[in-house]
Amino acid sequence: MNIEPLLEALDIQEDAARALAEDLRTQIAELHGRLREAETHLERLAITRKTVTGLADRLPAQTSSPDLPEHPDYPRILAVFHEATGLLRARDVCEALDHELLPKNIEGIRAKLKRLVKLDVLTEVDAGSFTRKQ
Repeated sequence: MNIEPLLEALDIQEDAARALAEDLRTQIAELHGRLREAETHLERLAITRKTVTGLADRLPAQTSSPDLPEHPDYPRILAVFHEATGLLRARDVCEALDHELLPKNIEGIRAKLKRLVKLDVLTEVDAGSFTRKQ
């Protein structure tokens, strides 16, 4: 009986099993590295949470924010004014919000700015020039 073909088949299977084992070892090493990174990130987040909660009682009390009308532009408009250093016009706010500079968009923002003036959030310094309430 000739066992050469059987031994050759075993060699092929051993080579395939060796290659698979090496590939799995490589994947395990990569996963260990990713796991270490994730655990380090979790530790840092836990430290950050502990630091933030420890400092929370030292922060000044926030004044209640005004009740804004139900529209997604209002918080964004307030953010624009929070970052601004001077007076803003409706056109400036439109640009900051990435609205197309069409008359209907500018007028819509102007109406929102006027509403924020009525809510005592903004001040209209000159006709059409707005700033944050001090």
